[in-house]
Amino acid sequence: MTELPQDSVGLVTPETAHFDDPLPLACGRTLPAYDLVYETYGTLNAERTNAILICHALSGHHHAAGYHSLDERKPGWWDAHIGPGKSIDTDRFFVVSVNNLGGCHGSTGPNTPNPETGEPWGPDFPMMTVLDWVHSQARLADRLGIERFAAVVGGSLGGMQVLQWTLSYPERIAHAAVIAATPKLSAQNIAFNEVARQAIRSDPDFHDGHYAEHGTLPRRGLKLARMVGHITYLSEDAMGSKFGRDLRSEDFNFGYDVEFQVESYLRYQGDTFSTSFDANTYLLMTKALDYFDPAAARGGDLAAALAPASCPFLVVSFSSDWRFPPSRSKELANALIRAGKPVSYVNIDSPHGHDAFLLPEPRYQAVFAAFMARVAHDQGLEDRR
Repeated sequence: MTELPQDSVGLVTPETAHFDDPLPLACGRTLPAYDLVYETYGTLNAERTNAILICHALSGHHHAAGYHSLDERKPGWWDAHIGPGKSIDTDRFFVVSVNNLGGCHGSTGPNTPNPETGEPWGPDFPMMTVLDWVHSQARLADRLGIERFAAVVGGSLGGMQVLQWTLSYPERIAHAAVIAATPKLSAQNIAFNEVARQAIRSDPDFHDGHYAEHGTLPRRGLKLARMVGHITYLSEDAMGSKFGRDLRSEDFNFGYDVEFQVESYLRYQGDTFSTSFDANTYLLMTKALDYFDPAAARGGDLAAALAPASCPFLVVSFSSDWRFPPSRSKELANALIRAGKPVSYVNIDSPHGHDAFLLPEPRYQAVFAAFMARVAHDQGLEDRR
């Protein structure tokens, strides 16, 4: 690449915040010290009222927008929505994107050294929950001098973090955008996660999570886990229009090698993921998904659980998302209404399944941009472009 797009945040460099204060965790353990890797885009204003927190999904990370170098082929994972003049307009907002604890892109996690042994934490790394991530993000906000976020935004697992922010730190969040998410996983979703975990754990190279000590990587298991997951992120229409029953050659080979284009695609996605993501992190992230259920402490009454929330909500679902279907977003929106909270809900007609929240769908962009314009108005940022 010789020239960056004009609406890009440009070249960005990740930063690391080190914390020596122990972090008590929901699992009962304590993380004695930890690092959080993050990126920022835009400029924090003097009043510190224009900060936006981006919460990432299962396989996401801190690199949400821009480029790390001119050689980088693709920008950050949410670049379609973050940048000058985009929905999250970096001419107005100061954007913070964090790699969650337990991740594998620089923040303290299973593939980073355990201070007690000097070796990678591996399976000994504490189990994480959405609540733990939100507490650590709040500490990062303290470090950055941000008392209150103009908005906290996230899709999928990131949307769960947004919801937890409104419950744990209602005074520190002015607006919430919960996109393609759910207030708790269905039994079917937990089942998909368990199949993925068993694919990893049954790989002979997994060694009960101690694969680093054996000089191996459970690539086959991680590849299968990603293939299963990827199927659930796409809709039947999306897979049909993209691949149909197209063959790689003119006729059947009557064997078990790759014959259909969709097989080739899934194997490629699995191979790529298995060399770039940590298996223990995948296990940890899917368990965090399974555990999330803020209504459990209120006897399953979601409206009662939402009582602490005090900010306006945007809830977005996508018509063809069968992993986190519109019915689950409607459940959240209806509970917010019963709890007397201000909420705007929209179901976007899209053929792209769960992955639609990552894409530049025109109606999605229009709705999201309108919500962020409201955030700018409420924060007195309309003249900050």
